[in-house]
Amino acid sequence: MGATCTDAGVNFCVYAKHANMIELLLFDRAEDKRPSQVIRLDPDTHRTYDYWHVEVSGAGAGQLYGYRAAGPDERQLRYDPEKLLVDPYALAVTNTENYDRAQAAAPGDNAATAMKSVVVDPAAYDWEGDRPLDRPFIDSVIYELHVRGFTMNANSGVAAAKRGTYAGLIEKIPYLVDLGIKTVELMPVQQFDALAAPGGVNYWGYQPVAWFAPHRQYSSQADVLAPVNEFRDLVKALHHADIEVVLDVVFNHTAEGNAAGPTLSLRGLDNPTYYLLDPSSSAGYVDDTGCGNTVSGNNPIVRRMILDCLRHWVEHMHVDGFRFDLAASLSRGEDGQPLRHPPILLDIEADPLLAGTKIIAEAWDAAGLYQLANFGGDRWSVWNGQFRDHARRFVKSDLGAAAALADNISGSAELLGCDHCLPSRSVNFVTAHDGFTLNDLVTYNEKHNEANGEENRDGSNDNFSWNCGVEGPSDDDEVEALRRRQLRNFFTILLLAQGRPMIAMGDEVRRTQRGNNNAYALDDETSWFNWDDVRRHADLRRFVRKMLRFHQEAIIFRDPTYWGAPGATSITWHGVQLENPDWGDDSHTLAYELRHRPSGEHLHVMLNAFWKPLDFALPATADGRRWHRLVDTSLAAPEDFPETAAPIDGQLSRYTCQPRCSVVLVSLE
Repeated sequence: MGATCTDAGVNFCVYAKHANMIELLLFDRAEDKRPSQVIRLDPDTHRTYDYWHVEVSGAGAGQLYGYRAAGPDERQLRYDPEKLLVDPYALAVTNTENYDRAQAAAPGDNAATAMKSVVVDPAAYDWEGDRPLDRPFIDSVIYELHVRGFTMNANSGVAAAKRGTYAGLIEKIPYLVDLGIKTVELMPVQQFDALAAPGGVNYWGYQPVAWFAPHRQYSSQADVLAPVNEFRDLVKALHHADIEVVLDVVFNHTAEGNAAGPTLSLRGLDNPTYYLLDPSSSAGYVDDTGCGNTVSGNNPIVRRMILDCLRHWVEHMHVDGFRFDLAASLSRGEDGQPLRHPPILLDIEADPLLAGTKIIAEAWDAAGLYQLANFGGDRWSVWNGQFRDHARRFVKSDLGAAAALADNISGSAELLGCDHCLPSRSVNFVTAHDGFTLNDLVTYNEKHNEANGEENRDGSNDNFSWNCGVEGPSDDDEVEALRRRQLRNFFTILLLAQGRPMIAMGDEVRRTQRGNNNAYALDDETSWFNWDDVRRHADLRRFVRKMLRFHQEAIIFRDPTYWGAPGATSITWHGVQLENPDWGDDSHTLAYELRHRPSGEHLHVMLNAFWKPLDFALPATADGRRWHRLVDTSLAAPEDFPETAAPIDGQLSRYTCQPRCSVVLVSLE
């Protein structure tokens, strides 16, 4: 499939079941209005079953091309022989500078303003011995990062020509290493339609056009092959720094949108194969994604394409794993109904080439399918939205949050546990790209999305946020002190729980979107990483860095089995009194003791979300040991996490946790 370099030239192959005419168009330059050559494929010699194919002698890497297709005049087929189509298997795309989404949706020839596919020879790159890191997932700490937003700000220190690019990100790898990040999860880098959003700005990138191709606008160079090689340079540099690369992939929908959307690729080649169609409408689409269409992920042709795509990114681009956007939609059959054993999800889990990769699901879709507890097979991990909600509710002192958070802290065993599952199944997070930043979670009670141009109607209203008494930025020292404490509380809960933690870009330095919880179309300083914050909020960054080091070095948090299982770390739940946890709806406290006997690691964690100080009883330590204070979020830096754990008076059997405070004690000699 796709364009394959051969000894004689390039073999082109595309699937188009219902087409009765396919043309291959070759171009010399990206901006050309007319092709240099048009090859009409003969259905007798250039078609095998539903695959159209032709070998072009003398062609090679860098050749620009596209398809045109015609077929029966039926609305569900939606053929338009005037539209230049991107090869679904294209490994690179060009002409994004001249791309016009409106022309792709309007009648007429759009060759001059269409994206064009590029022939790529995947073997033509020197990996210098690089390969995917193949690190056990239990050792991963994930940092969700937007390639453009990370370095686009002028204060990033990156040269203007490299800001917002793969090359610019390479320059900032030392920051990630210093912070203690082991895995970066890149928001979409599959070629997407940058204009597919109200106002023509699609910043997040969740509108794919070419699943196999790195996003061209993130390349710092103009050459048509540059996006592929520059992305590979990034992967190689991250691996050299011992950092894995996970891609946020979007297979649930495409940028072609609803019936009024543009014809870019799949729609123009074989609409009923690639999409779930509304049986009640001759031209409508099932929209389980909120984006106008839903990919038919369990159609055999689409299944193979998704698997081929994942294999390509692993084998030829060396990525270490994938996070699947709105992955629950991939569990729907060709009739749109959920399947008990979705073939594509089981294929991904069982594929031998993908066996060493991380596979993470956003286990819901926009149509209400929520599969957090029963997603896929045994190997899939899931974004744990329950951890997010319960942590937020507990820290803001909501009623009824303590007991639910306790399960989340212990790997969400009751929610996600199964006979063959591991605690790494739960990807724990408090914030992600979608929603408030962590700073805004403690700064705003309400969303402030006016800049999106939708009169603040968009974005979730259920944020479980608390502004600590003042809406927005405040000069009140007490309010700011409380916000800093709450931020440290969130990081303490996140990094002292079982499962794999994920941190959103910039949360460690209080990145703000000024209360916007849906900044998908804001490609400006609202969304970009502000590098002045690294200095401005150095105390929080220091706290996070030390928490990350502790999390990664302690055996307890890399225990491969659930706490409490035979031979695993033991967990004992306490309350203000020992062995007397308060699971009531009125509870605002949690205390838990972790002991890993083979290593001698022994921790006691006390979480006080009450607005008054509380005295917690301390469990006994082993002979010759005493409790030392590792963390107390009520204290100002650097005492919130001192360089050396401070011993607790050996005569004390209780510890006073200040209001809205987290304390971590470690047993040491």
